[in-house]
Amino acid sequence: MNTTTWIAFSAISLAFFLAACGGKKSSSISLDEATPGDFQLKPCTIKLASEKYAADCGLLAVPENRADEESRLISLPVTRIRATGDTPAEPIFYLEGGPGMSNMNAKPPKKLLESHDFIMVGYRGVDGSVKLDCPEVAQAIIGDGVDVLSKASLAGMSAAMRQCAIRLESEGVDLDGYTIQEVIADMEAARIALGYERINLFSFSYGTRVAQLYATQHPDQIHRSAMVGVNPPGHFVWEPEMIDAQIEHYSQLYAQSEDPRTADLVQTISKLSHNMPENWLFFKIDPGKVKIVSFAMLFHRNTAAMVFDAWLSAENGDPSGLALMSFAYDFIIPNMSVYGEFFSKGVSADHDPNRDYFDDMEPTDSIIGSPMSKLIWGSARDEEGATWPTALMPEEYRQMKPSDIETLLVSGNIDFSTPAEFATEELLPYLRNGKQVILSEMGHTNDVMTRQPEAIERLLTYFFDTGEVDDSLFTYEPITFEVKAGFPAIAKIALGFAFLGVPIIVFGLWKLTKRFMNRRKK
Repeated sequence: MNTTTWIAFSAISLAFFLAACGGKKSSSISLDEATPGDFQLKPCTIKLASEKYAADCGLLAVPENRADEESRLISLPVTRIRATGDTPAEPIFYLEGGPGMSNMNAKPPKKLLESHDFIMVGYRGVDGSVKLDCPEVAQAIIGDGVDVLSKASLAGMSAAMRQCAIRLESEGVDLDGYTIQEVIADMEAARIALGYERINLFSFSYGTRVAQLYATQHPDQIHRSAMVGVNPPGHFVWEPEMIDAQIEHYSQLYAQSEDPRTADLVQTISKLSHNMPENWLFFKIDPGKVKIVSFAMLFHRNTAAMVFDAWLSAENGDPSGLALMSFAYDFIIPNMSVYGEFFSKGVSADHDPNRDYFDDMEPTDSIIGSPMSKLIWGSARDEEGATWPTALMPEEYRQMKPSDIETLLVSGNIDFSTPAEFATEELLPYLRNGKQVILSEMGHTNDVMTRQPEAIERLLTYFFDTGEVDDSLFTYEPITFEVKAGFPAIAKIALGFAFLGVPIIVFGLWKLTKRFMNRRKK
């Protein structure tokens, strides 16, 4: 391991965030002998925090592509955490964010389990017998070594997407089966297998899209639906105009904070974004990687403060924080998602084959553009056409319809991933029994679920029990931009450890060698 790699690992271990994990193992099912809907379920125990819960774990056999009568079967894991009360109400089906993330790792609020069974059904393409891994993409997404958002880098991504799709199809995978339409059918198959007449839906981010369409496709089976970080149709593409608006809002908050280091945070970021330092010491800074990591970390308010701290330090001549983000990209983004599943669900839902994503995602007058969308959607088409072959879903699955389902929409007002405005303007008008709660100065789903846990637990429990909203426990929590250990500091600490580590290792090797030689002399 070279010094640069060691520093990157050190920095990440000190600094960084999440990686999705697979679901829990369950009993096997013979797909050669199974028929659609076959279900195996055995008692198991699930540990949440420090408590253990009685549960059932099993596998469900479903067609890979229900539009094909000759489709093979695949299996999906199913976990039911049993309600702790004696008279449970309608069960809650969980729908995680993504696409490309597992649906088997929920940590439901404790009080929800008092009155409801809690069900996790694996997402096809991630959790079951077929996983749409794309090592080709994981390698190509690192880029050309200059700018990961350059045409050369994205051409490599396009080629990798096509190579992955061709390989998966050669292995017998029907990529047209990996759509939201099929996920909804999987949930219905699980509902029927478990014997539930009506269910509740509890969804996050991408999962809210599944929930929206599930409710309109199967209204008689859905009792209530709670959505956190709402994603209406069309918004798997992050638009640069909305990202700019969110940064401008943060800039206003920053200007009102104690001892701001700049009067115009927008100008600071925009200036550096269009003229980024090329290196810190002997470490190269990839501008595209810095923008992508910055965007991802703007999802939540604590990490957003660290991003702004790094950009402000760079404006004052210290780009070490930007260098750290550039390094971190190579260890986080390639493994952040099951990319085959991400492409299949995203392309089939929101891809516009007539749009020039390369230019649209980085307007010349934008602050940072939409770097993640440019990376993903800018690679979705090349000179040969679409690089991922999953077909668009029918129109009915790509637009909203009126719904009578009791629905709760919960959003932070500075959510870069799923802005509250989209839920307010595009989804709420279709919900005849819809209610929205917008939480001030909170970001994406992690902020909503963890910053005031008692308040969100009350909100969700009361809604699922009564259909009404009780947000009385939420209190205003102004954002703070103070960073105790920002990326510039972490980068320097990691560098110090790296250089300190070299003499320690050399000294250790010298001691071992000396001891070995002394033993040979005896």
